[in-house]
Amino acid sequence: MPLHVWSSAHYVIPLPEGHRFPIAKYALLREAVLGAGVASPATLHDPTRLDLPDATRTHEPAYLERLLAGTMPAAEQRTLGFPWSPGLVERSLRASAGTLEAARHALDHGIAMNLAGGTHHAFATHGEGFCVLNDVVIALRALRAEGRIGRVAVIDLDVHQGNGTHALCADDPDTYTFSMHGGRNYPFRKVPGSLDIELEDGTGDAVYLERLAEALPRVLADARPDLVFYLAGADPHEGDSLGRLRLTFDGLLRRDAMVLEAARAVGVPVTIAIAGGYGRDIRDTVQVHLNTARLARDFT
Repeated sequence: MPLHVWSSAHYVIPLPEGHRFPIAKYALLREAVLGAGVASPATLHDPTRLDLPDATRTHEPAYLERLLAGTMPAAEQRTLGFPWSPGLVERSLRASAGTLEAARHALDHGIAMNLAGGTHHAFATHGEGFCVLNDVVIALRALRAEGRIGRVAVIDLDVHQGNGTHALCADDPDTYTFSMHGGRNYPFRKVPGSLDIELEDGTGDAVYLERLAEALPRVLADARPDLVFYLAGADPHEGDSLGRLRLTFDGLLRRDAMVLEAARAVGVPVTIAIAGGYGRDIRDTVQVHLNTARLARDFT
């Protein structure tokens, strides 16, 4: 069975010259996935626009009103990391819908991937750290409303802790949040999840994979999930400008394989979101994400 992927690359955010967010990676990844034969035009989908009721299960109406109407104060835009624009709204709604649509497919077919998403710094009342809407929490709450899932595990291997996801799920006994991240990296005020593993700057493949191998059986045993959301961040890569870890391409591929194999062993479907990646060479970031997609195809 082919891998189905969702891409919101056609929806771009106009950013000022020199902005550090690598918006170009999404179009490059879409091209790479097609060029490598990981997906075809028939299995690469443009997401629909997220329905507002799906957003309001996660985000407060006042925040959504400011976002949709373009009335976000300058200070709020600085915290978010993006200037407001109609393109920001459209992309955020499309990227979030991509995770939801991929999750629906994963429940039916075992695995699917959003070539965006993983916006785990978005809280109920605001966005921060380049994250406008929390796509994973939006998706899991929508799927529960549809009666499709009960328990969920979020395996967040972006280099930055998913503070927004943890805060949104803090009082949710049916969602298990696991994050393994740089302890001294952003966000500097962490929000406790179900399980957090903090890594020292400079951590490389061996220690990283050892810690992950120890954690995954516990995560899946304690979570007992109907669905796993896997945030496969590229930013632990040694070439990342914000990551401060030292994982190689091979180490990250082994990381992905460990997660997918662990989920397969207990028969749980997986939805992948790509999360962050800020390579000094954008081609490195795209390569990490492409490697994840190629591996996911092998698990279909």
